[in-house]
Amino acid sequence: MTHLTLPDTKPRRLPFFLAMEEWAARHLPAEEDYLFTWVVGPTVICGRHQDIAAEVDLDFCRKADIDIVRRRSGGGAVFANADNIMVSLVTADTDVERAFARFTRTIATQLRHLGIDAEVSGRNDITVGGSKISGSAFLHLPGRSVVHCTMLFDTDAETMRRALTPARAKLLSKGVTSVESRIVTARELMPSLTRDALREGLLSGLTTGERRLTEAEVAEIEAMAREYDREDWLWRHGRDHGAQASRTMRIESAGTMTVRVAVDAAGRIADVKLSGDFFERDADALAQLLSGLRGVAPTAEALCEALRTTDVSRIISGLSTEQFINLITNN
Repeated sequence: MTHLTLPDTKPRRLPFFLAMEEWAARHLPAEEDYLFTWVVGPTVICGRHQDIAAEVDLDFCRKADIDIVRRRSGGGAVFANADNIMVSLVTADTDVERAFARFTRTIATQLRHLGIDAEVSGRNDITVGGSKISGSAFLHLPGRSVVHCTMLFDTDAETMRRALTPARAKLLSKGVTSVESRIVTARELMPSLTRDALREGLLSGLTTGERRLTEAEVAEIEAMAREYDREDWLWRHGRDHGAQASRTMRIESAGTMTVRVAVDAAGRIADVKLSGDFFERDADALAQLLSGLRGVAPTAEALCEALRTTDVSRIISGLSTEQFINLITNN
């Protein structure tokens, strides 16, 4: 992997680095994989499909000057600050789940080389002794995959607890009662390790060679980053959908999902909105799946017929067609 670097060290907001991933995926040669690390000021990063108002204490974040950003990848909300190292991989492997698995295994292996007894756990976590030190998410782009993860060097547990309000169903499924009880930091595990040493240890073990961005390329990335601050993107999964029914389920293989179903005067589906921390394989296919349910009766029988030739697991990772139908019908 090639280390992708910037021409300066000035601080930047999180949207810049998300745009940097996209820019690299769209402009750099596909023959090489690119990896870079980054840190940001206090920020809550929400997944593509999450209802931010349900995941984040908005009043607290505004008062504490915590940035709120929605990424284009799926998964759950995380709190990041300068003690949270972010790692991004841009790869030509278009099988996003294979790239995802390879990335998490590689990160866990490198942590073990540094003396941290890490292992891959569940859908997207790296854990040490059952506590989470890193969480990952992936994004499919034309001809490329992007995988990124958080790496907890240290954390402000109180600020994280107050900034995030994760779904209770998700916490109960993990057998815990608070956000911070599920995490462990590199500093706790190796008190002599510095943040810079951890960051350098990850890079030196995973990359060979360097590609430095030019000032002109940075300007292109800055222009792309402005898209992340658009109001219609940030609040795309608000609570007000005009839906007649709403339910939330935790499906261990797929994540926590909330479905909102609006019906017309004839009792047929008028609209379906799906939010949560799940991972999509194909954004266009997901949009087609949901729009294709309009006009269908919201019953298991009618939905089974409408989805007879659809394999939902090819659209939403870890979710079967039967589970999707059960989510809508509350069976």
